[in-house]
Amino acid sequence: MSSTVLSQFRALGVSPTLVQALEKGGLVEPTPIQQLAIPPALAGKDVMGCAQTGTGKTAAFVIPMIERLAEGPKSAPRGLILAPTRELAFQIQTTITKFGRARGIFGTTLVGGDDMQAQIRGLRQRPDILVATPGRLLDHMWQGTVSFAKLQIVVLDEADRMLDMGFAPQLNQIIEALPLVRQTLLFSATMPDNLGDLARISLKDPVKALVSKSATPAEGVTHTLHHTVSSDKTPLLISLLKETKDSVLVFTRTKHRADRIGETLEKIGHRVAVMHAGRRLGQRRNALEGFRRGRFQILVATDIAARGLDVDNIRHVINYDLPNVPEDYVHRIGRTARMKATGWATSFVTEEDVRSLRAIERLLGKAVPVAPGSRPPVVSHAAHRRPHSHGTNGNGPRGPRPNRPGYGSGNGPGGPRSDRPRRNQPGRGPRPSSYTF
Repeated sequence: MSSTVLSQFRALGVSPTLVQALEKGGLVEPTPIQQLAIPPALAGKDVMGCAQTGTGKTAAFVIPMIERLAEGPKSAPRGLILAPTRELAFQIQTTITKFGRARGIFGTTLVGGDDMQAQIRGLRQRPDILVATPGRLLDHMWQGTVSFAKLQIVVLDEADRMLDMGFAPQLNQIIEALPLVRQTLLFSATMPDNLGDLARISLKDPVKALVSKSATPAEGVTHTLHHTVSSDKTPLLISLLKETKDSVLVFTRTKHRADRIGETLEKIGHRVAVMHAGRRLGQRRNALEGFRRGRFQILVATDIAARGLDVDNIRHVINYDLPNVPEDYVHRIGRTARMKATGWATSFVTEEDVRSLRAIERLLGKAVPVAPGSRPPVVSHAAHRRPHSHGTNGNGPRGPRPNRPGYGSGNGPGGPRSDRPRRNQPGRGPRPSSYTF
């Protein structure tokens, strides 16, 4: 079996040395997105890739990047990968470390909330690849601690999420500072309209690697909804948790609610961790790593955990609150049933969630099944007329939330300053123009 499987990666153009490293690392068969994206990326072409979460997108760009950079000089970073969250950046770094060693390639990570001086020391080691969140990369650009002079390959990972989080202005600044002659790979789980503007300014005649419709849940997910009222959500959650000993990921809309649910579950004896943008970087990493290793059975999180998290064997996803953006429903439930596995997803729906639910069902093209024994409430006409805090108009619990932004607009996420989209700040001066292209 081994030689047959290995020949599949070799057929994509991957070197024997890296193929052996892939097998040792557990990557034994190319996924559809890898089959479509790796050959043109190895050939130096720009690629625009779209596939469901959990289908191997990270390896689809890390593998060709390692191969193409393996033969070049080591004088300066030659690859850049931009990611929307710190967790995803660290996960990409892990993949580079795992497979890059075989070809003499290594990277360093630049994310907000981490020690800036430690990152500068890492840059002095002349890494081949930079993995960064947009805000922290701009910090280094302002301080002159990164050079794009030798940059050859740029990856925009989870590009739609970066736009949703309001990073478009930062992406504009970064793209303007990049060499004009470069290879660019753009990967996304959805293809919203505003992504086309980003693609037009960053890609040149890209090869499209489109695996499936962007709003298609993973085949192995069984998803249902429970009609309830707000006061009954926590008792319903506790009841569902009694029925499983497997790992459970619970999504909430706000940081405060995540903390409150985490405290409640911990008091009744559950092994639970909480992760959101208001927590320090070390707390977030400990929560994720503890959940990944089984130290915690339950992870309560905001949508910071909806994208890119590579945690095996999450058996149940529970939407305590429906997401603000319909597409995030697909990403959330995609945390289970990864890589052809099976899993369950349950959503709590109140009368105030009617519009959000309808938007999700329009996106999916079908109704979400109702869980046995759950009956829809009688919806008042007022509920349909009144705008509410989490409907498809994009308003959040603390006032207006930006609509899915057109490219170049929007506000950023909370959390440490370096991960927020940049606003005009007194004393920063004009944007530096001395980068070597």
